[in-house]
Amino acid sequence: MDFFTVPTLTFGILYCFFMISHDRRRILLHNVTRNPNALWVALQLHETWEYGQQLERFLIFDRDAKFGADVVSTVKAMGSQAIRTAFRSPWQNGIAERWIGSVRRDLLDHVIVLNERHLRWLMKKYVRYYHEDRTHLGLGKDTPGGRVAVSAPLKGNNVISLPRLGGLHHRYTVAA
Repeated sequence: MDFFTVPTLTFGILYCFFMISHDRRRILLHNVTRNPNALWVALQLHETWEYGQQLERFLIFDRDAKFGADVVSTVKAMGSQAIRTAFRSPWQNGIAERWIGSVRRDLLDHVIVLNERHLRWLMKKYVRYYHEDRTHLGLGKDTPGGRVAVSAPLKGNNVISLPRLGGLHHRYTVAA
């Protein structure tokens, strides 16, 4: 899990929190806040996994003050092992850092965020695109959601372009 910052139209700063599963690169949770703190993060953990439900075996996060003692105790109470990365070592949580780069390149470098509600809506659309349409080399060119690949079109069939994220990206399929 990690945070990244997003500037708004009025030069405010929003913090986007996310949790990503390392096995299929699936986004387990994403949320936006203006004032992140350890109690807010602990609440997000509780909302992600219901009481009694098994959390991931390990939960990797950095040494940010937002991941304080409350977060560590919540992770342990939910049956997971908290692993902190070394100081100034983002490569130790490379999958999360890679996802932040993807969000920035695929979405945030192309839009101006208006407010918290707008960023939540954008992130909801992006996570859907990320799970269903965006392929990953680390997954053998599969999507985190496990989309079935379409075979090459036969002669005479048309290829249809399906816009995603307001036309920033497209998914292509063969007409029936």
